[in-house]
Amino acid sequence: MTMRIGRGPAALLAGALGFALVGCASNDATAPSAEGSASSGTAPAGQPDANGDGKVVIGVLSPGDINDNGYYESFVVGAEKFATEKGWQVIKRGNVPPTEALSAARALCQQGVDLVALGASELKDAIPASEEPVCAKTSWYVPSSENIPQTPRVTLSSDDPNQSMLAAGYATGLVMQAKNATKAGFVTGMEADFSVNAAKAYKAGIRMVVPNATLVTTYTGDFNDSAKAREAVQAQISQGVKVVYPYLGGATDAAAKLANTGGALTLTPGTDRCDSTDPRFDISVIFDPGAYFAAALELFAKGEMTLGTTKKWELGKDPYPAVKICKATPEQTQKMDAFVADVASGKTDTAATVAKLGS
Repeated sequence: MTMRIGRGPAALLAGALGFALVGCASNDATAPSAEGSASSGTAPAGQPDANGDGKVVIGVLSPGDINDNGYYESFVVGAEKFATEKGWQVIKRGNVPPTEALSAARALCQQGVDLVALGASELKDAIPASEEPVCAKTSWYVPSSENIPQTPRVTLSSDDPNQSMLAAGYATGLVMQAKNATKAGFVTGMEADFSVNAAKAYKAGIRMVVPNATLVTTYTGDFNDSAKAREAVQAQISQGVKVVYPYLGGATDAAAKLANTGGALTLTPGTDRCDSTDPRFDISVIFDPGAYFAAALELFAKGEMTLGTTKKWELGKDPYPAVKICKATPEQTQKMDAFVADVASGKTDTAATVAKLGS
């Protein structure tokens, strides 16, 4: 999963709503809120009924489990909630391998969707279909990361992962400071550029508060394998880790529950779950892709979603991304607010801070 920050959101709505949509909540193919800054562009005529067939159909592809109670599911939940309100239909498919992204996108276009939305940038190989005749009458939405170039038929949603992960680390540092803790853990899946850089930014944020802090990082090789995630968490707790960040997909809850049992504090990888009791989370790191997508769908509904542009979301300037200490003291809240304000104003150079403290 390409975790992006404040790449943002509202509380997870999964399971709380009944959706009258095309398709069921499975991983198989089935039949104005926040606004970030955007580059200029032109919205194509016909939105939201881009193909002019008298109905609006949203097609969603996800590389992960769309019932994962977290990052991947939040993207689909956002689409379904908005579509329900508008009387639109949703066709969705989860667990799409990157090698099948292109063919899966073509299949959506053949089903007459008006908008193709990719749940994460791992499926970027689907993007060439946007220029093919089969998808000529579709708009496209893609959560961006550094490795996705802008193309004429695609709206990208982007943010700076240094911002949210540094903020996550800073919040962790505050709770560690209150408990006189100096060792934290980071459990993630593949050892890819984005996960390695996320760990560095997280470590840097912790060290802004606890200068002598150490971070134990474990790459399980799989964001969704609960057994591997639990094994990693158990090993870290055995090493004296007091905070575990399960930077995972479908394995998030399994890792968090074990962390709860071991007495370690936990963070969310993308959604606001401060109200969750099983598992419990102590810090919500909010970069729910569903919130960004919902904002794009609002523009799409108005015929104002511009293709060939990028919407960039910034900590402290937009509602998302955001980081919340679930049971913060007044002093912790004050310090977090000051940190966010410094990032938003440019007083804190996130890239320089990560380079200095994250190694």
